[in-house]
Amino acid sequence: MERSTESCRTALHARRYAAPLLGAIAAAAVSAVTCRSGPVVPTPTAITLPPTPTAITFPPTPTQITLPPTPTAISVPPTPTPPGGFALPPLTTPEIVDILRPSIVQIAVLKSGRTGVATGVVYDQNGHVLTNWHVINGASSIQVSFADGAVLPGSLFREEPLLDLAVIKVSRTGLRPAIFGDSSKLKVGEDVIAIGHALGLPGGPTVSKGVVSALDRTILGAAGDELTGLIQTDAAINDGNSGGPLVDTRGQVIGINTARITGGAGIGFALNINAASEAAARLISLGPPPAPGYLGAFGSDITQGLAVLLGLPVSAGFGVEQVETLSPAARAGIRVDDIIVGMDDTLIRSGADLTEFLRTHLPGTKVRVRVIRGDFFSGFGLVAFDLTLGERESQ
Repeated sequence: MERSTESCRTALHARRYAAPLLGAIAAAAVSAVTCRSGPVVPTPTAITLPPTPTAITFPPTPTQITLPPTPTAISVPPTPTPPGGFALPPLTTPEIVDILRPSIVQIAVLKSGRTGVATGVVYDQNGHVLTNWHVINGASSIQVSFADGAVLPGSLFREEPLLDLAVIKVSRTGLRPAIFGDSSKLKVGEDVIAIGHALGLPGGPTVSKGVVSALDRTILGAAGDELTGLIQTDAAINDGNSGGPLVDTRGQVIGINTARITGGAGIGFALNINAASEAAARLISLGPPPAPGYLGAFGSDITQGLAVLLGLPVSAGFGVEQVETLSPAARAGIRVDDIIVGMDDTLIRSGADLTEFLRTHLPGTKVRVRVIRGDFFSGFGLVAFDLTLGERESQ
């Protein structure tokens, strides 16, 4: 009996798993099997199996991946480009001073027996230096001092009095010219730096900072005509700054300092560099000026104190202390202690007046010279000489 019962169970087990996928038909067949011996086993009415998937569904494969568009260009405001063709970033004030120091010179002049100090800017490598016309006008001697300690004599190369601009020439090549900017792009409020030998103080140039206070100003110039297109700045400009550079934050010269108003605080003016550099290029293209006329008489100025001391009939003029042998002055009869007071229709009040007259009258020019001759005891008289200006041999 045990064996029969076990056999029935085995058969039932075999049938249950022999055809698991026959569904209801297999279940009915199993129910019909009866075992006469042993306990009755409940017949399952149905076997529920998980449905067989007919397909496996995956997420759709993307055919294209869409990314954010790549920007084709980044719009950046253009950096101003100086005449040299390369962009200059803003610099600190010490950096600007270091860059410009080799391009800034001190100019010492002798006028009417008095010395004066001003500033100049190296224009090119060939020894041309820019400064103000009023700095060298009437100067009998010009000395140019460089940052490396060299001191060289300078001469007036060309001038433009209506712009208060002069070009000085020194016999030195390989100079470092300053970088010149574009003053037409200046805006009111921009930071600027003035560099120059203010008051002639020792120890190098003076630096002052300020802004562009106004543009296109007009003032009365040293030659008696109006100076136009000036840059007004509140950067300190003092005696000795004349002819020095006004510089932007990129170390570019955008003006030549030329004047200040003594009755106001922080009101100075500079020639705009566009007009100054254009005039300089034009003047230099003319070549060296002709040699000035040569007189051959040397001396010093007659001052009011000297006139009172010596009992002179004039309080101004040029006192002759030396006459060069075989010079036009010697051949005409000019003597030591004569006082030159006129050349043609020009009054001579000082050595500066005489130098200016000779500079503008070429060798070979016939002139009439008027002198005061005599002494306190015998009296003084006015004597006139006609002579022809010569040319100095060294020139």
